[in-house]
Amino acid sequence: RQGDAIAVAPPILPAAERLRILAYFGGLTVILALADPAGGLLEIPLSFYLKNRLGLSAKEVAIFQAIAGLPLLVAFLFGFARDRWNLLGRRDRGLMLVFGGVVAALYLGFSFAPMSYRVLLTAIFLLTACTLFIDAAENGLASVLGQQHAMPGQLSATWSAFGSVPAVGALLLGGYFSDWLENQDGNVAARALFLVGAFMAALVVLYATLRPRAVFDNIRDERLAPGHPLRDLKRVLRHKPIYPALVIWMLWNFAPGSSTPLQYYLQNTLKAPDSVWGQWSAIFAASFVPTYILFGWLCTRVSLKKLLWWGTLVAIPQFTPLLFITSTKAALIAAVPMGLMGGMATAAYLDLMIRSCPPRLQGTAMMASSGLYYVSSHLGDIWGAH
Repeated sequence: RQGDAIAVAPPILPAAERLRILAYFGGLTVILALADPAGGLLEIPLSFYLKNRLGLSAKEVAIFQAIAGLPLLVAFLFGFARDRWNLLGRRDRGLMLVFGGVVAALYLGFSFAPMSYRVLLTAIFLLTACTLFIDAAENGLASVLGQQHAMPGQLSATWSAFGSVPAVGALLLGGYFSDWLENQDGNVAARALFLVGAFMAALVVLYATLRPRAVFDNIRDERLAPGHPLRDLKRVLRHKPIYPALVIWMLWNFAPGSSTPLQYYLQNTLKAPDSVWGQWSAIFAASFVPTYILFGWLCTRVSLKKLLWWGTLVAIPQFTPLLFITSTKAALIAAVPMGLMGGMATAAYLDLMIRSCPPRLQGTAMMASSGLYYVSSHLGDIWGAH
């Protein structure tokens, strides 16, 4: 029927073209990971600013992060906007250009505002909402290319690995940045946080000006004509393959003891400085990378069904090492096997998500997974903090 997706066998691109696509997404993932207001360079300094400067308890920090992340509840709407909009006539690049600029302007504006709990909450809330448009562009574009060129596993592994690399640097730097901020005036510390965010958002805008032919000349239009919004939303809801992938993703990200409770335990019980939480988080993130790479090699040789089973079975005892930590050193050592056990499962679940997206509405489906990540991870964090 008019407006429905056209089913076309995915063409297999030459190895050189695939490498260019993976390199482009690797760079984009690194920059977006650093610019994310709920992560990147700001995650650890912000959490300790809330704890040490504003005197919030573990539960209050978890609640702050949950409220600031409320736009994620409707993340699928940002993906739906991506699927329908064509800003500046550049589609995904247009979204990154426009909202990268908006995010940079917000960071700059709030850097000169007198800092308080309400101001900080408003800032992170607005920044999260605007960043979701950029995330939708990246998610949708990656899913489209993965489906159209039969490379969801390679894109999943690249996405996951390159997302971990900046996370490691950001977490390490964030811990030391937090220690430095402890010696600064409260407003100066907050201003420094936002200026760093503005710089990273400006890098997003610069990256969006690039247009590698290997990426953007290899995308075909999947629709004959634009459909009615409600019809498109119904098509997503009726697309049965996406539901198992979303449920798996939601269950995978429910981890009550892994974030705020562990951060407070390391600092309050084990008397670790701010930088140790950054070190633990960095080691944990870095330890995922070897199994991401392994998945990237295996995904072209072994069926996804087997990789899903293997990854899940290995990941079941992932957080068991936390039961045995009695010192800072033990905690840092425990982060290594925990990360290694989680990499295969994460990459396999993301591969499944890419494959399960309905044609032409990949952004909507992929951002729905972001919404479920928010619900699952923050409910787990609040419960764990309580």
